[in-house]
Amino acid sequence: MRLASWLGGLLIAVAVATSVGAITLARHHSTASPGLTASRHAAGPTIGANDPAPDPPHKVLPPTPSPDPTAAPAPPAAAPAASRPPARPAAVVNSTQQALINQDRAAHGLGPLTWSGCLYNVAVANAKRIAAQGSLSHTNGPQADLSCGLGRQAGENIGDWSGGINDAKLNSMFMASPDHYANIMGPYHYVATAWVVAPNGYGYIAVEFS
Repeated sequence: MRLASWLGGLLIAVAVATSVGAITLARHHSTASPGLTASRHAAGPTIGANDPAPDPPHKVLPPTPSPDPTAAPAPPAAAPAASRPPARPAAVVNSTQQALINQDRAAHGLGPLTWSGCLYNVAVANAKRIAAQGSLSHTNGPQADLSCGLGRQAGENIGDWSGGINDAKLNSMFMASPDHYANIMGPYHYVATAWVVAPNGYGYIAVEFS
């Protein structure tokens, strides 16, 4: 029985080591394997999850006159009509990768990210750049995302796949990497994605968040 338990523990240890090795391999680009890299940037100070909520503005109300005891009671006010908060507009989805990102966010109770044409221009430029150089690197992606004026934080996920365009595979790789996962689940409202296939058949993807 002890031998079986020891062997079981050994198998788990081997599985964990293999998993970690796979993630490490996925995050470092080489000509024989897919690669990933993530970047984030925040503009100015932000309120973190542990920061106290800001104090709401205070109002000074005019004094309420005392009721006249001889006046007839006023009729009861009509009940206000039921009001509903305005519905959040549906997210515009323009790519498979974006749809997968929104599925991931929904599974964790987060709202969808809508498409941004400005972020798409950044994504196309960065996908073309990494495809042309044949390796993954971040230059000014998040800073360019911030220039779209969509928020105070921005992030970028980039990756490649030797078999060309494969959204499901890249999404799985992004979700398995803590840095890329953090961008997918980040405090963003907009996203855009772009693929470029290099002459050697490799697919390069850039995902821009803001």
